[in-house]
This record gives sequence, structure tokens and C-alpha cells, in this order.
Amino acid sequence: MRLIMQRHGDSQGTAAKAVEVELAWPAPGKLALTYIVIGDIAALKLPSPAPGGRTDELWRHTCLEAFVGEGAGYYEFNLAPSAEWAAYGFSGYRDGMAPVEPFEDPAISTEATYDRFALHATLDLSDLPDLRPDVAWRLALTAVIEQRDGLKSYWALAHPAGKPDFHHADGFSQVLTPAERA
Repeated sequence: MRLIMQRHGDSQGTAAKAVEVELAWPAPGKLALTYIVIGDIAALKLPSPAPGGRTDELWRHTCLEAFVGEGAGYYEFNLAPSAEWAAYGFSGYRDGMAPVEPFEDPAISTEATYDRFALHATLDLSDLPDLRPDVAWRLALTAVIEQRDGLKSYWALAHPAGKPDFHHADGFSQVLTPAERA
């Protein structure tokens, strides 16, 4: 399934012209995401590949994100072009934030051309206690894109009114049924 993100009106910088996400379920409980940024890729601030691993505050720079939940609680996954990542659980809107432990390192890879950057990641959601396999899940896909000049643009499937807020319930616009995840 391919989804198109919307640019938030408070975004600055124009290097990123479009952001799309392809999602698939290669196995039960495994979510494969490919974020595609289209634009002037040389103008983007993309960290160099690193060994990866869990890292906090990735959202301060170029970061591709997924939020998944089925009720008031939800999970946030941050994926950086460096292959660093973070996984947090929330009991409600920005409430009860805690690192997800244990969580399998997502497989992250990237590729770039002059007008396209792609980040591929696979998340294993099968052991997360607040995501039951037999109910629909709500999904929010988001991106913070930073340019070399420090300007940032904010992208999401849906934006709530006001400033960019990726945690807001109105951003969880994609519903994933158990049949779609099979």
C-alpha cells in the first residue's frame, strides 16, 4: 500500500517536494515501511550511516516516524537515515512515555539519488502487549525533514489543526484491519 504524506503549513524549506510511504506486512506482526522523499536531496541534512542502535531525540533532525495504537495508548517508532532508531510506548496523548523493552533492532537501510531518498525499515510488532492481532490498529506516519541550512519541513498522512503535532489523535488517520495485516 502506498500512502502520500501532506506537508504542514508551518513547514520551512522547500528542498523536500513530496514524501510517500509504502507499507507492507512481509510476515504476521512485521511492518515493512519504505519512506520516499522526493526533491533536492543534496540540500537535505542526512546523517551518515552509523552502526545503528537505540538513540533518543532523533526527531530533532531528519527522522521518519510511525505511530501505531489500538486505543488511547500507542507506540512511537523513530527511524533515522543513520540507521539509529527509537521505540517508545505511551499510555495516552503524550502521557506515560517509556522505552519499549525489549524491542528487536529494526532492519534499516537507505538509498539516495539526486532527486530521491528512500529509507527502508522493518518493525517487529508481534510481541507488543498493547497491539492485539485480532483488532484494528490506528496508524500515523510522519516525517521531519531537515535541510542543510537548518530549515525543517513536517509531513504526515494527516495534520490536526494548529502547530505540527504528530502525537495528536487526528493524525492517526490510517486504520489497519487484521485482514490487511495478514
